[in-house]
Amino acid sequence: MKTETNSVREGRRGWRRAYYNSFMKKTNDWKVRALVFDLDGTLIDSKQDLVNSVNATLREMNREALPTDLVASYVGSGAPVLIRRALGGNPSEEELKRALAFFLVHYEEHKLDETRLYPGVAETLAELRSSPMSVLTNKPVKISVKILEGLGVARYFRSIYGGNSFETKKPDPAGAKQVLSELDVAPKEAAMVGDSEVDVQTARNAGMRSVIVNFGFGTHDRAAHPADVYVNRFDELLGLVDGRE
Repeated sequence: MKTETNSVREGRRGWRRAYYNSFMKKTNDWKVRALVFDLDGTLIDSKQDLVNSVNATLREMNREALPTDLVASYVGSGAPVLIRRALGGNPSEEELKRALAFFLVHYEEHKLDETRLYPGVAETLAELRSSPMSVLTNKPVKISVKILEGLGVARYFRSIYGGNSFETKKPDPAGAKQVLSELDVAPKEAAMVGDSEVDVQTARNAGMRSVIVNFGFGTHDRAAHPADVYVNRFDELLGLVDGRE
């Protein structure tokens, strides 16, 4: 038993060394001046509040509640898409409109019931406060601002844009390009930090670097949409920003 335990421990150490070496090689290849963040699954763990509001909406529409992970897999493309996916089938436009309206009201009231910053987010943002940073999410902008204010980190961002801030949503690059223009940063000098393939596609479409956090809940086909770097901890972003060690 002792030999097996030592073997397992050594295997874990080897994996950690390999991951560290791989991560350092990638981060030494390039660094960026600015970071553009997704919100849900990246800065905040909003999974349960979103699931609760979606299922409350389904009950209001006389539908059965859905499993937590299934609802979470629908997050990332904005509230209208989230509700359409949750309703399933071919709901009428009137049903969609009524369901979306209920969801937005319910979520507004319960947006901070369970939602929290992921570990290390507040500390890392504080360390990076002199670097240009913005938020670009497909979540409605007003509720995004309120959540970030409620969690005490809105002050770290030069701008906060949501899914209704522009004519198109991520992965269309329009929002990202507007953010980069305001930050006065070239695309190759910035990274999009997210948790889903939508964020990778946004980065690619805008000419930015792509960083994916491994702790989020967004849908991500990594073979089809590989990121430049994957991080296990939020504070690993410190090594990606130019001028930091």
